[in-house]
Amino acid sequence: MTSAEEERPRALLADASRRWVRLLPWGVAFVLCVALLPTTIHVLSADYGLNSGVASALAVAQTAPLLLAVVRPLRAWYVIFAADVAGALVLLAADFEERLLWPFPAMEIVGYVGLCLALGLRESRRTLLLVWLATAGAGVGLEFVVPHGTSGNSTLLIVLSGVTLVLGGALRERYEAQRRLAEQETISEAERSRRTLLEERARIARELHDVVAHHMSVITVQADTAAYRLHGLPPHVQEEFTSIAATARESLGEMRRLLGVLRNEEAHGELAPQPGLTRIGQLVEATVRAGVPVEFTPCDADVPEVVGLSAYRIVQEALANVVRHAPGAPTQVVVSEDGERLTVLVVNGPPPEPPAAPLEEGRTGHGLVGMRERVRLVGGELDTGPLPDGGFRVAARLPVTGNDSEGAA
Repeated sequence: MTSAEEERPRALLADASRRWVRLLPWGVAFVLCVALLPTTIHVLSADYGLNSGVASALAVAQTAPLLLAVVRPLRAWYVIFAADVAGALVLLAADFEERLLWPFPAMEIVGYVGLCLALGLRESRRTLLLVWLATAGAGVGLEFVVPHGTSGNSTLLIVLSGVTLVLGGALRERYEAQRRLAEQETISEAERSRRTLLEERARIARELHDVVAHHMSVITVQADTAAYRLHGLPPHVQEEFTSIAATARESLGEMRRLLGVLRNEEAHGELAPQPGLTRIGQLVEATVRAGVPVEFTPCDADVPEVVGLSAYRIVQEALANVVRHAPGAPTQVVVSEDGERLTVLVVNGPPPEPPAAPLEEGRTGHGLVGMRERVRLVGGELDTGPLPDGGFRVAARLPVTGNDSEGAA
């Protein structure tokens, strides 16, 4: 944001979501000006006996700045405060009846209170305190020169202005607190989503590291033992195998150094072989033992290890969501392969009866984020969403062809 944009005045309530609220300050200021300007001229000239020119000048100075108060209330206060004090001093030389109010006629009090409300909605506590002290000081000072037989009304203006300033300041601070809370919630939600994505990516990277490390280790062993398993190899072929083994070991070491930061001290189970299609049946059995009836259609296709791991994790998360959010709901798990794509389908119906209380307080959002990230990394497609009967559907299509899987890895 440039300095010119920062200095550009903004109207009161300009950030409100509803249009009528944004227009409200302008409407109030316009009504006050239209009502108070002719009234002030008439009262000062007809009742207080001021010259019409002087009365008109004072009326304009005391009411017109109310329109300015919508965008710059403090500047409007300088003009109106000075005009009100000047008007009180001018009235000292006028011959008016004792029953009339002095030093502030009723229309001046109405305009000043409206100005104080605008000040409270815009200015800081320190500024509001200084405004009130100036108002109180002027009121007390004018009481010492009150015309003989006239009752001063400075106390009324001091009290009304103080109450209005406090009310406006409280409304402003309440609005600011709500706005900061909404901003913080938005930032927190974005940070949670970002952290969830990063955590899932780190988990996927660790698992891919184990898969690739296994294959690289096999290549290294095969290249190192080629000379012992295959007799009669020419020297240049043995040197080629030795070079392949050295390159594989160097690549494996570099990969472990780069991805080692993603591991933590608690991830002991990552040294075990990663699960695949053959382990999905165990997931289904564990879910059935948890009280969820599951129909499982397995698939014995030979798919890349990364694809099998992704399918296993998708089914794992989908069944975990069923247990958490729809306990007891009938569920179907279907895994099929058509030569080009592996399809994973998990569909659950509505639970037999709504759970008395959720099994988890709050949702971290890891489930769907993790599914989408896994599917994206292998170049597949994911379709999730609620069903008309109250159930939920998770469908993933993962490519099993060599080019797609290798490119995704």
